[in-house]
Amino acid sequence: MTNLIHKSALNKIIIVAALGYFVDIYDLVLFGMERVSSLTEILTPTITDEVERGKLVKTIGIALLNWQMFGMLLGGIFWGILGDKKGRLSVLFGSIFLYSVANIANAFVHDTTTYALMRFISGFGLAGELGAGITLVSESMSKEKRGYGATIVASVGLFGAVVAGTVGIAVGNWRISYIIGGVMGLLLLLMRIGILESGMFKQVKESAVEKGNFLSLFKSKQRFTKFITIILVALPVWFVMGILITFCPEIMKSLGMQNPPKNARLALTLAYVGITIGDVVSGLLSQKWQSRKKSLLLFLVLTVMFTISYFTIAKNSEVVFYTVIILIGFATGYWAVFISTASELFGTNLRATVTTTVPNFVRGGTILITTLFQFFASYNSIGNIYSAIMVGLIVFALGFWAWYKLEETFNKDLNYVEEKIN
Repeated sequence: MTNLIHKSALNKIIIVAALGYFVDIYDLVLFGMERVSSLTEILTPTITDEVERGKLVKTIGIALLNWQMFGMLLGGIFWGILGDKKGRLSVLFGSIFLYSVANIANAFVHDTTTYALMRFISGFGLAGELGAGITLVSESMSKEKRGYGATIVASVGLFGAVVAGTVGIAVGNWRISYIIGGVMGLLLLLMRIGILESGMFKQVKESAVEKGNFLSLFKSKQRFTKFITIILVALPVWFVMGILITFCPEIMKSLGMQNPPKNARLALTLAYVGITIGDVVSGLLSQKWQSRKKSLLLFLVLTVMFTISYFTIAKNSEVVFYTVIILIGFATGYWAVFISTASELFGTNLRATVTTTVPNFVRGGTILITTLFQFFASYNSIGNIYSAIMVGLIVFALGFWAWYKLEETFNKDLNYVEEKIN
């Protein structure tokens, strides 16, 4: 293919995309890890009652998480369209700069309103990096090997969560943790020199074909079906991360665990250890089996199995709990295959739009998931446990339906464009 580039240039693209996603994930999970410590510090001067403060840590924590995810929803659309109109590189570096600055600013908040604003801005910035990086890598590699590129990017990136947890435990100060994330992002921008734009995009840029038309995804039944199925197939990942892991202190307490975790820092860290390993395994299996769908199905089934173990045996002891956390993390480690599939579903003039919006729509789905969780949990007869189970049943049903409808994309030629729809 004439669009392929020299190996050294390709290696640099993969390294920068992987490290960009590394910092991206560091910031994305940092709030979940520091939710309790940061909100407790901010609320303590005004809320002295420990029980009342604990309730606010949960409700305000959900609100702040939703603000971050709302920022990612809007940012996904903005950066995706920009990536198809102006180029993958402009998004890759613009998004890294924005969320890095927001991270540093987040370290200096002293009220929940400003905290929410920083989470929104950070989420908006975070929305662009992964889609731009995966699109650039996919378009720069051969169709037989591009799955390996996406696996490297996702695996290295997801390890950022492990580092976030390690840093949080080591420094013991949530403000310093945010500053470290911001500085890492700004340092990463120094590596951008010499990165080449996608050859496929360069060809399309010079043509008259319409680029980055987000609304065209909704004007064709075929395109909309592809778009919605790839979103829904990954929704279980954020049910697990957004509910089961982030709110494990509250859920484990409701399940009757003797010594429930005081915060989700260690749980998130270990979950992402599992996810990183799972992403490598799922990515390699998709290449070995020459099928994205087979790998996705296996890991969806594993996610259901370990979600059941979360509700049944995780409460027995700390050892069992954290073992289940690692396993459920491993099971949700199909993000690399999911994002590879997203980049392969559409033509070059819509690829960045789809690859950028899809993961952020999945993350943004956390808003609906947490809203349902709160709605069910508000009934005294249901509570945290059955609320989480009911939401899980809905999410998994949608995930398996989406997998059934999903198109197989392994070995698909990406050098084509989507025809214009009026």
